[in-house]
Amino acid sequence: MSKTKFRYNPKTLSYEKVDRSIGERILRGFVFIAPTIALSLVFAFILAYRIESPKEKALKKELAELKGEFKNIQSRLALVDKVTEVIKKRDEELYRIALGANEFPEELRLMGVGGSDAYSSYKKMSNSEILIESISKLDEVERKLHAQSLSFKELVNLAKERENRLASLPAIQPVNNKELKRMASGYGWRIDPVYGTRKMHWGTDFSAEVGTDVYATGRGVVEETRVSSWGYGREIVINHGFGYKTRYAHLSSFLVKEGDVVERGDLIGLLGNSGKSTGPHLHYEVIKDGHKVNPINYFHSDLTPEQYEKIVEISNNAMKSMD
Repeated sequence: MSKTKFRYNPKTLSYEKVDRSIGERILRGFVFIAPTIALSLVFAFILAYRIESPKEKALKKELAELKGEFKNIQSRLALVDKVTEVIKKRDEELYRIALGANEFPEELRLMGVGGSDAYSSYKKMSNSEILIESISKLDEVERKLHAQSLSFKELVNLAKERENRLASLPAIQPVNNKELKRMASGYGWRIDPVYGTRKMHWGTDFSAEVGTDVYATGRGVVEETRVSSWGYGREIVINHGFGYKTRYAHLSSFLVKEGDVVERGDLIGLLGNSGKSTGPHLHYEVIKDGHKVNPINYFHSDLTPEQYEKIVEISNNAMKSMD
């Protein structure tokens, strides 16, 4: 029950009943409860910023886990980067030297490097620092791996070329000469057996019976088969590529034709006594870049070091050629 309020009226010298309007009553009530409302708002503000809700706690935990995962990714990227550097070092100091390759261009290793603007779109995101750091490291490792793949591709091609070159290089004797008894004359100045004059002998002579097998000394293509009544007589010329050719002269017959592909050790003809020849033998030449060179320098794949030294001595002691 509300209390009745009275006010003293000095004019009438009596107490009069106070009647307040509804508005006055509301205003007085608001003034009374305003401090309570204000204090409640202050407490609500403090609670909102000082005390985390379950959802906020969950999000904060998830964010911490993500940061941990990013750190883990960065550690793994750093390890991959170290391995890449080791491979790069082996590439430069071992593989390229072994294959005789030029140094890999540094500009290719640096290709695709972007400036600071490359990651500007991430700067507005939360935790942008760790995100940009991780992505930039990933880009760096990706760039290095791409450059290394280009380098290895080049080295693989060089290795294949080297393998093909080694298979094509004239590297064996053109006849079976295990006992080293068939070397009749070597490369150099010799006495011509027909004219008796001193002349340059541009190959090596192997004496053997007519019909003895003659072999290709390296992989190549039969470039020419020619028959002459004088000079080389029946001859085969094989183009081995890489600037090398070989000639097999004074044959009795051909076992290959022009255009045939032969491998080292393939049977290509039979030894004979055709052309300008003083007895059954094979005249063998090696031509490098258009110049005739000493074939004995290429007899390294079917001879031991001791045998090689002996055959060099035999070729130097033979002062007369057989053609």
